Amino acid sequence: MSAHIETGRTGEKLAQEWLVERGFRIMATNYRFQRSEVDIVAFLPAAKWEQGGEMVFVEVKTRRGTGFGHPEEAVTEEKQRHLIRAAKAWMHENRMDRTPCRFDVLAITIPPGGEPEYHHIPNAFWTF
Repeated sequence: MSAHIETGRTGEKLAQEWLVERGFRIMATNYRFQRSEVDIVAFLPAAKWEQGGEMVFVEVKTRRGTGFGHPEEAVTEEKQRHLIRAAKAWMHENRMDRTPCRFDVLAITIPPGGEPEYHHIPNAFWTF
């Protein structure tokens, strides 16, 4: 397995753990629709005094350093279009078309010999 793929898989595992620790419920991982994919589909329940919650489609970007830029910079407009397409398909397949949703980016940098650094960007781009 290439180092690039291994870094990505490690990042997605770390992202799931990070999200769960913050109250997210993981609904699906690596959901694919045609040629589009969403790394993590999660549900974030509303605060205890509120009803409901929202679906959160999370794009995870992981790097071993910032020599090629920060991880979140890799979420281009084209990538966003693919994420939106996959998210709409997931919502439709799961009969959740009317559920509020958003798109987050979770950028993870894992420095050599260091602890992962997380940069969570809620509502990173357009929601439907």
